Amino acid sequence: MGTHGFRLHLRAMVLLLAAVPLVLAIAAVVWVVRQQSDQLAQAQIAAMQPILLQARKDELQHFVQSGRRAVAHLYEQQAGNQAQAQQQALELLRRMDFGNDNYFFVYDLQGNSLMHPRLPDLEGHSQWALRDSAGAPIIQQLVHQAQAGGGFVDYMWNRPSTGRDEHKLGYVELVPEWGWVMGTGLYLDHLQETQALITRSTAAAVRKTRQQILWIASAALLLVAAGGLALNWYEQRAADAKLRAMAQKVVHSQEDERSRVARELHDGISQQLVSVKFVAESALLQLERGNTDAPGTLRQGISLLQGLVRDVRRISHDLRPTLLDDVGLASALAQTAREFGERSGIQVEVQVAEVPPIPEAAATAMFRVAQEALGNIEKHAGAQHVQLQLSYGAAGLALQLRDDGAGFDVPATLRQARSGLGLTNMRERIEMLGGSFSLASAPGATVLTAQLPAAVLKMD
Repeated sequence: MGTHGFRLHLRAMVLLLAAVPLVLAIAAVVWVVRQQSDQLAQAQIAAMQPILLQARKDELQHFVQSGRRAVAHLYEQQAGNQAQAQQQALELLRRMDFGNDNYFFVYDLQGNSLMHPRLPDLEGHSQWALRDSAGAPIIQQLVHQAQAGGGFVDYMWNRPSTGRDEHKLGYVELVPEWGWVMGTGLYLDHLQETQALITRSTAAAVRKTRQQILWIASAALLLVAAGGLALNWYEQRAADAKLRAMAQKVVHSQEDERSRVARELHDGISQQLVSVKFVAESALLQLERGNTDAPGTLRQGISLLQGLVRDVRRISHDLRPTLLDDVGLASALAQTAREFGERSGIQVEVQVAEVPPIPEAAATAMFRVAQEALGNIEKHAGAQHVQLQLSYGAAGLALQLRDDGAGFDVPATLRQARSGLGLTNMRERIEMLGGSFSLASAPGATVLTAQLPAAVLKMD
């Protein structure tokens, strides 16, 4: 995978890592909202049930008391005909109907049904032994509660409108003048209906909240995706611009190198060849004339040829450091530093550690950095003393050059296209291999450091 492909893959991973926690967080929020809503619904039901139940109890008590007031005049003003007054009271209570399943009922203290609007077949018969589906003696409980001063009884009763046994709350009071147990009851299905209503309302609110969260999450994911695309687009443009700048730098570097080689060939090699040609022609002329100075002229020509050979080797060495192949990085740096000192007259202190075989790219990068740095010192620094140190250890390989020259403004130099090209090339050589490059300069102290980690020094 190329560098560009790796960066695209890395950006995709970053976007994925940004989106996955967001999705998980949204899912967690939805789950928490659902749990909290369920708990809230249960709390609302628990809080409302006693209130609703008490309201129903008050309603039942009011109904029974209204019924007693409605027939009170009959047993208070009866004129010796108690049976007729009782019959009138029962008929009046029978007509006081307040719903399909809500009515008055009347029993005597022995459990005989005196009036039941929905179950007339029970009238005149004893229901003392009647029990509900749970085994509770219904009529006995009603009679005992009435005799105890009146109150509520909770039991199962067959609901006329549905034909099913359902939960019913009854309220009874005693009519002591006639020995009646008068009461009414309400089925408690309204509590279940209220609970279902609360549950449905809560579920609807949860669905609405979940939809809102999903909308927000979708918008957030779209923003993340848009941000990722914008970042990719921006980095792509930046990478393209950097590649173009790199290409220009490479072209400039190649042109500079060609110009330098051309100047050295023209100013050095060509002139020396012309000199050798003149010396050879002079020696030939002397030989033809029998002049005894011919051997000296030939020796002068040989000396010129030796200098020419050295220059050719130097140019060749600059183009490709064969010393790396012959003696290794440490020895090549030491020899290059000695030649630099001999050529420039600058005192050079060399400290190089033994380096095991390392990849050619790493050795070449370190050698080129040292070569370029020494060339800059010779041309621009005006230094009197240079220290070159090469160290090798578990952390990797480190090269450091220090000089006591005039120093320079590093950022300003890097901004100059031509002057900063050498420094940029040095940095990029090292950073392309995963290393680090630093340069600090001040009058009297310029320090260049290049480091390669141990991971890139392993031989395949």
